[in-house]
This record gives sequence, structure tokens and C-alpha cells, in this order.
Amino acid sequence: MAEQTKKVALVTGANRGIGLETARQLGKLGITVLVAARELKKAEEAAAELKGEGIDARAVKLDVVSDADIRALVEKIDKDFGRLDILVNNAGIMIDSRVGNQTSKTSPKQLRETFETNLFSVVALTQALLPLVRKSEAGRIVNLTSILASLTLHATKGSPIYDAKTFAYDTSKTALNSFTIHLAHELKGTTIKVNSAHPGWVKTDMGGEGAQMEIVDGAKTSVELATLGADGPNGGFFHLGETLPW
Repeated sequence: MAEQTKKVALVTGANRGIGLETARQLGKLGITVLVAARELKKAEEAAAELKGEGIDARAVKLDVVSDADIRALVEKIDKDFGRLDILVNNAGIMIDSRVGNQTSKTSPKQLRETFETNLFSVVALTQALLPLVRKSEAGRIVNLTSILASLTLHATKGSPIYDAKTFAYDTSKTALNSFTIHLAHELKGTTIKVNSAHPGWVKTDMGGEGAQMEIVDGAKTSVELATLGADGPNGGFFHLGETLPW
């Protein structure tokens, strides 16, 4: 029988880093969190950690590029809960060289692999789960992008990212921002809100050397957008409450 009392959130790539902290912060708000990871064992370990903190966390297997995993997860959420209130598309990869601007050396293979995870899988998962999000009283979809997705800032001399060019990653996140805009527009007459989140330059494996923000702060934007009230924004690009340029 479907559970109806608490809000239910799915966080992808939630076994570590920003994803795990996002699940933790949502769970501390009394939300049931589905901790998704490519390997079920890692999801179970993360969920056990959160359960030890009094959080209602459930482990789910999800390789975001696997159609079979997506289908199985949709069926499980439908059976167990009958709806999904929050979807945080957190999983992502960066395989670009961080040394200088290597755009002319970025291979089609790098682009395909990056877009497969950072864009195509997000679109596929969101589309598959949307019927369940529509059953929520106030669905929230959060797409984790990056300030590196901003075409405006990339083209502006003196901006914080003007000299930070990782072509495959940056363009995949720019495309994901476009998905946010388009889906938010489609759903503007509903109670669902879709927004893009820049977590900040966070001390994670992806953040690398020089990152300045702690993981606990890197999750705050996602959590804020996942728990927006009815008067909250739709179709925007944010970092800690501030609007970023597309």
C-alpha cells in the first residue's frame, strides 16, 4: 500500500558529497529520502548512515544512464508511495582536463559521455518520473547545474569564470539549464516548480583543489529549491538565493 503521509524526495548520486548532504538536509526536515546510487551497496551504506541520524532514508539502485534502472525505480516509487514530491537531479560527471582551455582537444567521445550523464539521463529520468511528480500537491524538480553553465559569464571578461573553460562539462550544464527553462514553461500552469541550482565551488572530488565551500553549504541551494513555497520562483537559475545569469 502506498505511503501517503510524508513528502518523498529522490536524490540521484546521493551516496556521497553534495548528493548525500542534500538527502541529509531534506531528511532532517521530515522528508522521506530515496538515496539513489549506481551501486545498491553504496546506496545502502549511505542510507544506513542517514538512518543512524534519525532520518527516514531508503536505498535505491539507479545508474542514471540505464533505462532498465529508471523503469524499475519508477515502478518501485509508484508501488511504495504512489507519487514523488521532490526530484533532485544531482548526479553528474566532469571528465574534461582542468588545465587551461582544451576546447580544441575535446573529443566527440568526451562530449557524448558527458552529455549522456549530465543531460540525456536527466531528461529521461525526469520524463519518466513526471507522472508521479504530477500526483504531488506541490512537486519540485531541481537540476544541479553550475555557474560554469552561464554563457553570459563565460563571455564576459573579468567574470569569475572567464578563464575557467571545461568545454564538455560546461556545455552539458548549459543544455541542462535550457531543459529547466523549457520544462518550467510547460509546467507553469501547474503546482510544479522546476529550477536550476549552482551549489558553489564545493570541496568534493569534482570540486578539486582550490574549492572554498564546505559540503554542508553546497547542499543548501538544492534544499531551498526543493522546498519552495507556492510563491517561489519557477524556471530560474540560483545560488544561495541569488539569481545567476544564463
